[in-house]
Amino acid sequence: MFSQGNFRVNFNAADHSNLIFPDIDRTILRELALQVAEIASRPIMALHRELWYQHNQLEATRPLILCDPENGWNEIITDDQIRCSNDIARHWEFHFRKQIFWGNQMGDDYVVEPVFEIPYVYEETPWTVAGSKHQGTLHVTQNDGGAYHIDTILEDYALIDKILKPQMTLHYDKTKVLLELAQDLFGDILTVRINTPWSWSLGGLTDEFAFLRGMENMLFDFYDEPESVHAVMDILATGTIERLDFLESNKLLALNNDGTYVGSGGMGYTRELPAADFTGHVRAKDLWVLAESQITIGVSPDMFAEFIYPYQKRITDRFGLLCYGCCEPMDDRFEIIKASSNLRRVSVSPWANKPLMAEKLGANYVYSWKASPSPLALPQLDEDVVRQELRDYLGVTRNNRVEIIMKDNHTLGKNPNNLTRWVEIAREEITRLD
Repeated sequence: MFSQGNFRVNFNAADHSNLIFPDIDRTILRELALQVAEIASRPIMALHRELWYQHNQLEATRPLILCDPENGWNEIITDDQIRCSNDIARHWEFHFRKQIFWGNQMGDDYVVEPVFEIPYVYEETPWTVAGSKHQGTLHVTQNDGGAYHIDTILEDYALIDKILKPQMTLHYDKTKVLLELAQDLFGDILTVRINTPWSWSLGGLTDEFAFLRGMENMLFDFYDEPESVHAVMDILATGTIERLDFLESNKLLALNNDGTYVGSGGMGYTRELPAADFTGHVRAKDLWVLAESQITIGVSPDMFAEFIYPYQKRITDRFGLLCYGCCEPMDDRFEIIKASSNLRRVSVSPWANKPLMAEKLGANYVYSWKASPSPLALPQLDEDVVRQELRDYLGVTRNNRVEIIMKDNHTLGKNPNNLTRWVEIAREEITRLD
C-alpha cells in the first residue's frame, strides 16, 4: 500500500537508498508521462481550469465536483498494477496512474496538468519534551485506516520550558539528483519542478497540542489549566511562525494558485495570488493556507474564541487567502473565524447543519461541502441514499458558491465503481437543478 497525501502520493515515504532506475522502469515512466501529457492537453481540462478560477473568485458557476479518495486509491490502483521495481520509481508510477485515472475514468472536475512535482527530501522531528518518560506518538494517518492512542509526553505543565521545537533536515543533494532524474526521464514531456507541501494545516496548532498532552488531558486543560493552555498555544504559534519564516527566507515555498490542493478540499486556481508586489520570491502572502481545529470538536465556541482562534490568526493573517475547517462542524464557529479578512473557503462537513451554513456563507465564501463517504465504503453503493443526500443539499445551496468534495475514504468497499458511480449521480443531480 502507498501512503497518500492530499492529491499526492507521499514521495518521501519511498526508500531513497537507491537512486538508480533500471531501463524498464525508465521506459514505463516515460510511457505514462506521455499519457498524462495527452490528457492534460484535452479541451475539457481548460474548461475545468476556468471553472475553478471563476469559482474561487466567487463567481456563480454550477457546483464543482472533486474526488480525492485518499486510502481508497489503494483499491483503485492495486500493488499488482505497479510494474516498476525501484521503490522511488514505484511511487512516481502510482502518481502517474492516479492522474490517468482522474483524466480517463473519475469524471469529476479535477484538472490534470502537464506537470510533475518533486518535493524536497527532508526529515522533521515532531514537537517533543526534553526528558519526557514517554516516546511521542507518531503523527501519522494509518494506511489501514486503523486508530491509535496518543501518549502524553507533556506530563506536567511545569515542563513547559522543556518543550522542544521541531528540527528540519533538508537533503538538498538528494533532492537535486531526483529533480535531474525526472527532468532527464520526461522533462521534454512534462514541466518538472520542485513543490513541497510543507504542512497540510499550517495554521492548525491543536493537533500538535494534543500530541503533547494527549486528547483527554487537553480537553480538561481548557477548564482546569487555562493559563497553561495559553502558554503552550503561544509556544506552538511562535514556533510555527519561525518555521514559516525559515521556509520563506530560504526560498523553499512554491506558489499554490494553480492545481494544488488547498484547504481540506478544492483546487487553488486563482488570479488573486500571488500578491501584487510579487517578484518571484514566494512569500506567505502569495499563498493559500489552511487552518482547522477538528480535534477540538467538543470545545465550546467561547473557548475556541479564547484559546484557539487568536493563535491561529497570528499565522493565517500572514497569508493571501485562507481556507478554514475540515471535519468539525463550523455552525457555531463561523461567526468567530469570519473576522479573518482573507477567509475564502469554509468546510461544511457531513456533521454540519448544511442549510444553516448555506445561510451564513451566502455568496461571500466558497461552500466546501464534504459529502458523506460512508455509502462508498460498502461493497455495493446504495444509490438511493447517495441521490437523496445530493438532492437535499443541492437544493438548499442553490445560491451558494458550492464545491462537492468526496474524501476521507478509508475504503471503497473494494469496489472502485462506487466512486465513479457517485460522480455520475452527482452530475445527474446537478443537471436536475437547471
